Amino acid sequence: MQAGWVPSPEEILALAPAAADDLFDLLERTVPVRPMFVKLPAAGFREAIVFGDSHGDWRSTLEVESRFLSGGVARLLLGLGDYIDRAPKDCGKGSVANALHLLALEARYPDRVFLLQGNHETSRRIPAFPHHLPEEVDALWGADGTRYTRLMGLLERGPIAAVIPTGVYLAHAGFPLISSPSEWATAFDSVDDDLLAQVVWSECDVSENRRGATAPWGARDLERFLRSNGLRIFLRGHDPDITGQPLFDGRCLTLQTTRLYQRFGGVIIARLPLGHPLESLRDAGIEHLPTEGRTFPVLD
Repeated sequence: MQAGWVPSPEEILALAPAAADDLFDLLERTVPVRPMFVKLPAAGFREAIVFGDSHGDWRSTLEVESRFLSGGVARLLLGLGDYIDRAPKDCGKGSVANALHLLALEARYPDRVFLLQGNHETSRRIPAFPHHLPEEVDALWGADGTRYTRLMGLLERGPIAAVIPTGVYLAHAGFPLISSPSEWATAFDSVDDDLLAQVVWSECDVSENRRGATAPWGARDLERFLRSNGLRIFLRGHDPDITGQPLFDGRCLTLQTTRLYQRFGGVIIARLPLGHPLESLRDAGIEHLPTEGRTFPVLD
């Protein structure tokens, strides 16, 4: 296997165990290890495509990828976490296929693709349920715990939060609830379980979800966080019931990019122009993917 190869989800699902091990070897050599917090580039790129929880729905992921690569335009591609678990039946062992395909895409474009961790990618620290990935790996390639461990290790190379210099903060769920703006600069230097829960587990208080990992945050918390850090917009996933709803005067948007949750707000992505600062979500584009409302033949 050659560096730069991006196997399709179908190719991944058809790999024999030895070939799967070769793919893991390749990805462990080529997937970048990111800091927990990254400042993303904007210069030289026309736009950033941001997708939310995909949860093994690689059919929707392929639609995202086609937009990222279309037209020879320089773009960023940003995932907000939860690439695994709860895969649609028409995606087969979709958590495995979705995760490995995205990791290979990141290895191919390490300066353009950034895969943030969600609560399902950090489940070895704070358990997430359901967690179907171990069973999927075993069903594909036999009961060998090392492959699950290797896949989780690759997903854990991603950051848990990022900013774009146009004024956008990105994380799976929330932000550090810190007492002083001066603490923000070093907040991610040492990520303990409390901070991890705030960033990848916390609910927006508008959502009806209450998972109990940490306290929900609201409009005042977000306004203080954004203002303290010179930011204006927060893009997140995690809470499907508020998908696609611009909240808090256009400062916050929740994205879900899986048919699992399409009943709430569709299968959507955000497109962020990178040529100028963004003041609110009115400066961003929201796109519904053609997988929305579709089903495909079930894969074993």
